[in-house]
Amino acid sequence: MDWEGEYPHNSFDLHCLLNSFPGDLEFKQIFSDIDEKIEQNGTSIERCIKEIQSEVNKQCPDVQLRTTTDCFEWLNNYNYNSSKSPSTSHGDLIKFLKTLQDLLKNEQNQEEMILDLLWGLSYQSSVSFPSTLSGTSFRVLSGTSLHSIEDHSFMDVKSIWDDLRLHLRRFLVSRLQSHNEISNSQQKILFKNQCLQQLLFLYPESEVIIKYQTMQNKLLTELLQNCFPTYSRESNLDIVVHEYQSTMLKLYSMIKEDFNILCEILDPSSTVKFIKETYLDTVTEEMAKFLANFCELQFKENAVPVIKTSKSSSRHRGAVHALVTPECPQKGRNFFFSLDELKFLSQLIKSLLKLEKNVQELLEEMLLLLKVPRNVSGILDTSNREAVIEKPRANETNIPSEQLLPGKEATLLDFDWRNAFKEVSLPMAQCIITAIEDFSINILQQEQNERSSAVTYAMNLLNVQQVWQENHVVSEEEQPKKIAKFCSDIMEKLDTMLPLALACRDGSFQEIRANFVEACCKVATAVLERLQERGKEVPPKAPLKNLHTLLSTAVYVFQHFMHYDNLMKENIKKPIFLVPVQRYQEFINTLQFQVTDYCVRVCATSILQDAESHHWDDYKAFYEGERCSFSLQMWHYFFWALHHDLWTVLPPKLAQEILAEVLEKSLGLLASRYARAHPSSKRTPQIRLDVTTILICTENMLWSICTSVKNLLNPHQYIDDKIFKIHTHCNNLFTALVILTSPLTELYQTFQHGMDDSASDSLKTFFKQPLHWLSCISHFHTSLLRTPSAGQLTTEGQLKLLLSQPGCNWNLLLETLLHHDGLLLRILLKSSKRTFQEQGSDTENNLNQISSLMEAIFKVLYYCSFSPQTFGNVFVSYMEEEQLWNYLYNFPVSACVESELDIIRCLRLTLTDAVKDVVRQIVSVMNSGRDWKTNLHKHRVPECLRDSIPKEWNYIPKETKKKESSKGFTRLAAQAVSIVISNLPTVIACLPPPIKYFFFLSERKMSENFVDLKKASLLVWNLIVIICRIFEDGNTVELLTGASLDRWSKEKLNLICVCLESIMGQQTSSPNQMTQKVIQSIEQQKPNWIECQLLKARKLSTECAFTTIEKSTALKEGDIALELTEQKINMMVLDICHKPGGSEYLRQIYHIMQLNEEYLKAQLFSMSGSEEKPLPIRPLKTSFRSVEDQSSAFNPFHVYKVFSENMLDQSVTTKWNWNWSNLLPDFLGLDKMTFSVLLKNRWEMRKDEKLEEEEKAMLEHLKRICNIQSSSASDNTEEE
Repeated sequence: MDWEGEYPHNSFDLHCLLNSFPGDLEFKQIFSDIDEKIEQNGTSIERCIKEIQSEVNKQCPDVQLRTTTDCFEWLNNYNYNSSKSPSTSHGDLIKFLKTLQDLLKNEQNQEEMILDLLWGLSYQSSVSFPSTLSGTSFRVLSGTSLHSIEDHSFMDVKSIWDDLRLHLRRFLVSRLQSHNEISNSQQKILFKNQCLQQLLFLYPESEVIIKYQTMQNKLLTELLQNCFPTYSRESNLDIVVHEYQSTMLKLYSMIKEDFNILCEILDPSSTVKFIKETYLDTVTEEMAKFLANFCELQFKENAVPVIKTSKSSSRHRGAVHALVTPECPQKGRNFFFSLDELKFLSQLIKSLLKLEKNVQELLEEMLLLLKVPRNVSGILDTSNREAVIEKPRANETNIPSEQLLPGKEATLLDFDWRNAFKEVSLPMAQCIITAIEDFSINILQQEQNERSSAVTYAMNLLNVQQVWQENHVVSEEEQPKKIAKFCSDIMEKLDTMLPLALACRDGSFQEIRANFVEACCKVATAVLERLQERGKEVPPKAPLKNLHTLLSTAVYVFQHFMHYDNLMKENIKKPIFLVPVQRYQEFINTLQFQVTDYCVRVCATSILQDAESHHWDDYKAFYEGERCSFSLQMWHYFFWALHHDLWTVLPPKLAQEILAEVLEKSLGLLASRYARAHPSSKRTPQIRLDVTTILICTENMLWSICTSVKNLLNPHQYIDDKIFKIHTHCNNLFTALVILTSPLTELYQTFQHGMDDSASDSLKTFFKQPLHWLSCISHFHTSLLRTPSAGQLTTEGQLKLLLSQPGCNWNLLLETLLHHDGLLLRILLKSSKRTFQEQGSDTENNLNQISSLMEAIFKVLYYCSFSPQTFGNVFVSYMEEEQLWNYLYNFPVSACVESELDIIRCLRLTLTDAVKDVVRQIVSVMNSGRDWKTNLHKHRVPECLRDSIPKEWNYIPKETKKKESSKGFTRLAAQAVSIVISNLPTVIACLPPPIKYFFFLSERKMSENFVDLKKASLLVWNLIVIICRIFEDGNTVELLTGASLDRWSKEKLNLICVCLESIMGQQTSSPNQMTQKVIQSIEQQKPNWIECQLLKARKLSTECAFTTIEKSTALKEGDIALELTEQKINMMVLDICHKPGGSEYLRQIYHIMQLNEEYLKAQLFSMSGSEEKPLPIRPLKTSFRSVEDQSSAFNPFHVYKVFSENMLDQSVTTKWNWNWSNLLPDFLGLDKMTFSVLLKNRWEMRKDEKLEEEEKAMLEHLKRICNIQSSSASDNTEEE
């Protein structure tokens, strides 16, 4: 839009694109909007240039600017070449300056008016006032003005002008000092920025910086005096460190504030030099004083003859005293640092490293476009200082920055805090090895003493913290859960010493780092030897669980040294802890093999050695054929005990690998044994029951060792072959069951014609399916594990797979939440409503947890851009059940409404975030109008001062300008309304698809009741409503923009709201005259433009929904097709975890599902039944205790209960009616040798068995087939 007297510029915030995955139509709209804004900005620039050409041609007859190039050339030379113009008389100049002087002396509160007048004369009338130093030449007032001043009575003019500047400077400095207490950081920055610009108008940059630097130095001195801790012999080092860290945080906030202020008004080199000299040098100086006092007290303390030392460290400390050389900054000073003192110094260095890093990030942000690389010893490289471009000031001659700011390296910001540690660096280097060795020896000795005095050999364990130290990035699936306490104590103390080594840069602290690395390697060796020693105790003395602890502990140490290595690689670019890392990796591999081998040997030599159960020659049935072997039940208990120990101690990934390997090898052993079994007729049913038990137990275990649905349903397509081998063993076991235990008549009917190779190819393909065994027992045993032909997992299966994992699997969690259009989330939302009602009088904490659950579900689905239908279906059904459509049509006015529903609050905050940039633009426009209005009344120039202004300056008062503006606020309001309407399509284009799809479905529900929605979509309607609600609430405006609204601004913003409501057809009464004028003004500029924008916005809000509906319709044609691939799930998980609070939202939902597992399973089971009568909704458990806390010990009675009641009812299993006629044909493709071996092991093949003639004939026929097909077959039966 084109507004008279304005040069509007439009911008587009590309950050909004990061919250969504725009489609083709959205990208088209976004790029179109960018092109339109560029075109509008270009038009404004062209118009501005034309007016400059006209004004210059009018004011300077000897200068004729005909082209744009001429104009740019003239502008480039304007600041440096003096223009020829009539001189101002000495009398007029003296009169004007004295009038200003009299006003400042005789009247109060005139400073702002005078500053505003001088600023206006400079920029409106091209009068430039001198800001040079007092000692410089005063030949002319302005070398760049159109109207120069004659050089008469130079000293009088200079004296008066210096007096005026001094008075105004005092006023501005006083304002700067008085507004340091402003709590709003953004307001403080804007205010200080304005004051400094006014000071730069009056004084040269060098003086302004010196003055502001003096002010900030005073503030910094007060901060350090009040907050910076002092050290004495009685000081508590922990308290001193805490006070020091809090001081560093306050210091950084001051630095950041000055960065934001100065980077807009000064060139980068000046900003860098100011920060260095004002803050960093001061901190270095104060730190040097602090350390000098610290060293002095240490010297006096160490001078005492009696020094208590431990036996293990006395020799080392003597060496330390002997090593003190005259190279020390202060000769003769011998002092020793204890562990606590080294830890104290390390914490100080850690705070300084953090401050250095934060300041470095600020600089990188400021100098991003300049591409100035970092210096390893400081922050900026002096070799690239030429890249920093100086900003020329409009009222100064072309003075090099080196003259303005004396110094050879204006762009170098070298934080020399390391120099403050020079005196203590050598003692620290000498003491660090002794300190680390001492505490490691003490901890290891303490562990040995505890082991000697303990009754059992169980190790003392410690839970690993969820969040490790800063920058220690370890994926959750690789993070140990429990480790040995002694190792945790050692690594914790090493972590406290790490900053001493990380501070090494360019020669400083090198000896400290070298000694730290040496000490760490010694500690790593000592810990490894202790772990190896404890590993040898298993199994003779210690339990198997100790091996798990040792393995987890070794992984913990390995990851720590890998972390140290990565941090130090930033400086030296080569691995430092290569040898310890390799040794620990070898030890981890050895322990993993030891655990697996031990478990398999226990199964083979102990658990599965069951003489009574496996007495196959016995002609008496085992417990009348109604129970499985004892060994299999113990095998099942052993595996669940192993499962518990691995799940509670080891990293999740490693735990699953070990359990899968043990299961695979034990199944191979079982398959081999049962294939060789030669039972009697009474023991044959036991074979069938035993194999069935093994298969059912294995199916139950598969949920824990499979990490994804693909791994569970299609193991042959997965990289891991352990799962595939498990299925192979199960198929072999089931083959043994069928050939050994099927009735002879059924076996004869199937195999009487032999095994036709040509006819069995198709059967072989079917038989070799990994889940074939599962499909065969599915008629009797109901399992959530489906074969690929049966389709994808049900929601119950997804839930079981998720909660069987040793940790929270993010990808699997999101896949489960999105399954079946968010069925689990719909149950959670219903139950959370019931929980809120049941706990209405409960503690506030419980209510907050339920409220946060709604927010967590909303945010997670909001970030799922590839699955918008889940968000829409889940929340539309919730809105429908709770009848919340009226709230959606009319959002609350304020966020402070106590009764605001959680879902409405989440939607309001989402839409508010979408329109905040639009709100800022409008508030900026309104502030410009308010400033104009305020300046007219507040800064009205007195008549006497106006008369004293030289006529040659052609000054036009603002009051006159206001009178010349005939339409005033109408155009301002029209511009604000146009900003809203023009940005609507782009705002909608940048919204994530889930939000658009939700409002599209909601509009279908509401369009019959709300006629107003026919003009615009529900989403457009709500965006307009949200903008209006924001303008009605001054607190929200201040929160979003940092600007406080006065009465004038509120009134005008209310008028803009009325205009927007009138456009949307929402006005409650006939629009007033001002509203009509605003809308008519827009229509006159661009007819039908508003309707076109609303139509474009509606199209963008519905296009995404149509695309989603088409995809959903296509997927309904086949339930097997998976809409969300692993790649899409992984992308959405990464997107969620990179959003603020995203991973915490997922974790919160996961914990709620863990706590309510049985309830969710019951709900899903009732929904899947034929009755379709779900169970009553009950409140959710909201305690966020971890699973480890709930089940800290293995409970065999619980395992027995689950085994006997839920998994295997042995008495019922023995009565299963096997459909052999359907099962046996699947085995026609069986390998001939395998069939022959299994046939020989049937009970009918025993010599002492009595068979009927018909049975003998069938058996002889099968034997002849084996003899024909395989020369190795024998008619002689063999007993096992």
